[in-house]
Amino acid sequence: MPKKTYTGVPTNYPVCVHADCPKAATCLRAIACKQLCKEMEYLRLLNPEKCTKTANCPHYRDSAPATYAQGFTNFQQKMFPEQYKKFMDICLSRFSRPSYFERRRGDYPVSPKEQEFILSALKKCGVKEEMRFDSYIELPNWVD
Repeated sequence: MPKKTYTGVPTNYPVCVHADCPKAATCLRAIACKQLCKEMEYLRLLNPEKCTKTANCPHYRDSAPATYAQGFTNFQQKMFPEQYKKFMDICLSRFSRPSYFERRRGDYPVSPKEQEFILSALKKCGVKEEMRFDSYIELPNWVD
């Protein structure tokens, strides 16, 4: 069963109640709070004393969509068998075996940080040519 791709607010997402914050209009945590207050009885709330209401708030999450990749089935075809084995070993050190294959098949989107990790794993294996993921989609970046 594929994992859930969050296009809506994830369950138990920490929200911020500072609607008066200058960045509230573009902060996923403030946007989620507004939406969840209408729908939920209980919320997971960030400590209001820890949210700074400034441009450098440590809890700010930009609502601009991020580019997620879907699948990298074409990588194996462009690699030597020993390169691919090393690549898989590196990836399996970060992802579990099922998670690796979910991402490889495109069942689960690959976040921007995970894309960086996967592309650096290719370089560690000696792959010189530029590799592209199978496809790309735009999604809110709910998690780091």
